[in-house]
Amino acid sequence: MHLFSPYVLVFVLVHCWMACFTPTVFSINLVDEFALMALKAHITYDSQGILATNWSTKISYCTWYGISCNAPQQRVSAINLSNMGLEGTIAPQVGNLSFLISLDLSNNYFHASLPKEIGKCKELQQLNLFNNKLVGSIPEAICNLSKLEELYLGNNKLAGEIPKKMSDLLNLKIMSFPMNNLTGFIPATIFNMSSLLNISLFHNSVSGSLPMDMCNTKPKLKELNLSSNHLSGEIPTSLSQCIKLQVISLSYNAFTGSIPKGIGNLVELQILSFGNNSLIGEIPQSLFNISSLRFLSLAANQLEGEIPSNLSHCRELRVLSLSFNQFTGGIPQAIGSLSNLEELYLGYNNLGGGIPSEIGNLHNLNILIFEPARLSGPIPAQIFNISSLQVIAFSNNSLSGSLPIDICKHLPNLQRLHLFGISSVANFLQPCPYELRLDENNFQGNIPKELGKLINLQILHLGQNNLTGIVPETIFNISKLQGLSLVLNHLSGSLPSSIGTWLLNLEWLAIGANEFSGKIPTSISNMSKLIILDIGNNHFIANVPKDIGNLRRLQWLSLYRNQLTNEHSDSELAFFPSLTNCISLRKLWIDGNPLKGIIPNSLGNLSISLERIGMSSCQLRGTIPTGISNLTNLIGLGLDDNDLTGLIPTSFGRLQKLQMLYISQNRIHGSILLRE
Repeated sequence: MHLFSPYVLVFVLVHCWMACFTPTVFSINLVDEFALMALKAHITYDSQGILATNWSTKISYCTWYGISCNAPQQRVSAINLSNMGLEGTIAPQVGNLSFLISLDLSNNYFHASLPKEIGKCKELQQLNLFNNKLVGSIPEAICNLSKLEELYLGNNKLAGEIPKKMSDLLNLKIMSFPMNNLTGFIPATIFNMSSLLNISLFHNSVSGSLPMDMCNTKPKLKELNLSSNHLSGEIPTSLSQCIKLQVISLSYNAFTGSIPKGIGNLVELQILSFGNNSLIGEIPQSLFNISSLRFLSLAANQLEGEIPSNLSHCRELRVLSLSFNQFTGGIPQAIGSLSNLEELYLGYNNLGGGIPSEIGNLHNLNILIFEPARLSGPIPAQIFNISSLQVIAFSNNSLSGSLPIDICKHLPNLQRLHLFGISSVANFLQPCPYELRLDENNFQGNIPKELGKLINLQILHLGQNNLTGIVPETIFNISKLQGLSLVLNHLSGSLPSSIGTWLLNLEWLAIGANEFSGKIPTSISNMSKLIILDIGNNHFIANVPKDIGNLRRLQWLSLYRNQLTNEHSDSELAFFPSLTNCISLRKLWIDGNPLKGIIPNSLGNLSISLERIGMSSCQLRGTIPTGISNLTNLIGLGLDDNDLTGLIPTSFGRLQKLQMLYISQNRIHGSILLRE
């Protein structure tokens, strides 16, 4: 009898084969598993707790969250852990994932440097580490990833230069490194990479000039964003050869010279931003032949000449920004043909002439800013029929006429209205704007009580006019007000006693240089959001509220040139101790009030941020507190024209930033020794 039948022999052979070969397959898979477990171990915080529970060796890693495997070998081909709030470092063992095609760790909190071992992932096509906390330089090993097509390293803290071998990545389509701290020159060889579709380096510190032949081999380039760097030189004329370009942004650099005349060849261009450079010359006529253009910013340059009338060809234009240049020749009527225009900025030019009535054809306009542009004449009534308008800014021109009485009926979305030089204030009957600036006009008479109907108003500026009379109480009922400026008028009367309970959202109150009188309402101390309080140069009387220090956010306090007094003329200034609560106070002016008190030692406990103190002509007595030397950021100090006595504190020498010191017309003596 045979010991083994043929069937038993086959069974034994099969098991021997499995015993010999299965461990080999399993060991290959272990490489990937160990790499993933190392990645998990380097993560110190998992906000969603997914990796802690899901990434378990008890199940196949191909079923783990964020992991994809290829079908034949069951090897890791993709890792996507984006937007998970993960903290930690990127494990160098990731470089052992030899089948990895895509790695996406974007929008997390990975820190430390990018491991050079990642250059071992020879199959990698997409690497996305956008929006983390990575530091150090871009490892040159990345340039070994010959199959890489997309590289996103933006919004980190990477420094150093862009590797010169980046041009070895012959398949690279997207190179996105914005919002880092990269320096040095952009390697010229990058502009020879014919595969590139997108180059994004905005908000770095790269310098140098662009190669004059930069577009000779760039027929596919669609986006070039180099804004907010330190680039200089002229914009290459060869830029017009990148005929597939849809986005060009070179703003906030130091480019000089003129705009290339061939720019009109970029017929697919949608966004063009050359703003905030030092460009000169005129706008090429060809620019406005680009009918696909949607966004155009040439602001803050030194461009001159007239605005070309053929801009009417750009019917898709949404934003046109030409502010801060030297354009002349008026606003072309053709601008009224830009029916899709939403934002128009022409301020800070020398345009002259009037506002064309054709502006009224821009029915999609949201923002209209012409301040200043040397414009004159009436504001066309058609503008007040553009119901979509949110911002109108015409200040610092020589415009005339009146505002329509039903302006808010026709402009229901109006949020900001800046008008200097309009002859009368309308009686607004509907609550529309959030911001109303009518400073520096020739307004006369009383403030219309109808302004109180603007219940959504957040900012009201009526300063530097010739307004008289009492401020309508309705103004103080606009509970959403955040800023109120009435400075430099001839307004009178007293502040309502309940001002501090009505205007709880107020951040600045500026009513200086008027003829207000009466007491400072004690309720003003309830306005806890106040940052600026300017009631100087009026006729306020009585004591400064002792709890004025409740205004803890206060940075600017101006009470100068009133008739304010101290609670007891022979004692320390009663309101001073509470000011120690104002930890952000930078400027304090109480000059020209008959306080007749003593400067308390608590002066030295005021905010370390204090830069200027004015206490001149206050009939102050006693000595200068030595604690004043604690205010080490002090730039200006005025104590002149008082009745101070004693020695000048030797500690004055610690005030190293002091530039202006006024202590004359007192009875003090001594010297000041500056410490180095």
